[in-house]
Amino acid sequence: MTTQTPEKLYEAEVKQADIDHHTPTAGAMTGHIVSNLVVLADKLQQIKWYLKGLNAVALKRVAADLLTQAYQQKDALGSVLIDENLLTPTTQKEFSEYAMLQENGQNKYQKAEWLLDDLVHDYDTSNLFVTRAIKLAVKEDRPVLAQRLTSLLGENNHNIASLQALLGRTPREGLDEEDDD
Repeated sequence: MTTQTPEKLYEAEVKQADIDHHTPTAGAMTGHIVSNLVVLADKLQQIKWYLKGLNAVALKRVAADLLTQAYQQKDALGSVLIDENLLTPTTQKEFSEYAMLQENGQNKYQKAEWLLDDLVHDYDTSNLFVTRAIKLAVKEDRPVLAQRLTSLLGENNHNIASLQALLGRTPREGLDEEDDD
């Protein structure tokens, strides 16, 4: 029996990931979600460290709780991907390549309302990938992955509603396109 070197194994993984991302699969779409969670966690850490204002203490606690949740979600999704014999991003290069959320160092100087609104939009953007991944997981007969993704969707929706409430908004206010009627 021949064993492949770590270099050859990783080369094969990169090749497979490229194929999966060009023909969307549940695993590839979930890889985007994992990468988005890495960026989200960085943004939440930044908020936890730098947020200022009258409600800073309470909002830093919210950010800390969401940060803990993001780490748990990333770990749970990565574990499900591994259990399903699928690939999960594990390097900063992969996270940067696959994430659709964006971070910016200047954001630490934004007002609390701006930061909360940005998080709302990040969770909403993430849900675009989650709903697509759920459909692909169902299509590919991956019920465990679909279940985990469905739980993630519920958690994201709850986070959106909670953050919107802090902003004095209804859960979907400012997110759904308004009819021009």
